[in-house]
Amino acid sequence: MVSAGHPQIRILVADDHPIVREGLRGLIAVQPDIVVVAEASNGREAIQQFRIHRPDVTVMDLQMPEMTGVDAVSAIRVEFPDAKIIVLTTFAGDVQILRALKAGAHGYLLKAVLHKELPDSIRAVYAGRKVMAPEAAAQIAEHCGEEALTSKELEVLRLIAAGNANKVIAAELSISEETVKSRVKNILDKLGANDRTHAVTIGLKRGIIEL
Repeated sequence: MVSAGHPQIRILVADDHPIVREGLRGLIAVQPDIVVVAEASNGREAIQQFRIHRPDVTVMDLQMPEMTGVDAVSAIRVEFPDAKIIVLTTFAGDVQILRALKAGAHGYLLKAVLHKELPDSIRAVYAGRKVMAPEAAAQIAEHCGEEALTSKELEVLRLIAAGNANKVIAAELSISEETVKSRVKNILDKLGANDRTHAVTIGLKRGIIEL
């Protein structure tokens, strides 16, 4: 906690939903040692506002238009290596979590429990520590050591999610139907899925693919 006589922790809030930003402002407004100095409604705006205000901690939504939270985190950290960023999301998909952490995020919180965890998480990240929602940590632990899908398998899974049959996928990727079937089998095996629909459901839940 910032002690008397020291400046407040300056926060940039980035979320595309005005109601969420308003809720975050209200949550932070009652904290004597934290203040919101800037807001952004998408990833590109978040980068611009960061350049202008140089906040102590940025609170960044992952799903935003124009540029995702992960891409914004990565861009900010490249330009400002010391930037401290907490990402927010509505679900804890392990692949999405790891993507955010790899981009340089210092914290990963679920929106459902923000009112309990956000102020202390901001203080922890400001002090140089990392924070993660217990649900997010559990997701990473559950899938730790599993073999990841290859880039070619990801291509096939995305096309399956778009409702394409093997013949269409083969034409789209300029490969044989047998190759498609082989990749589908690998996808099912790696994800522990019963069928194609189940694989898509798992892929979306874990953040492996997005619609």
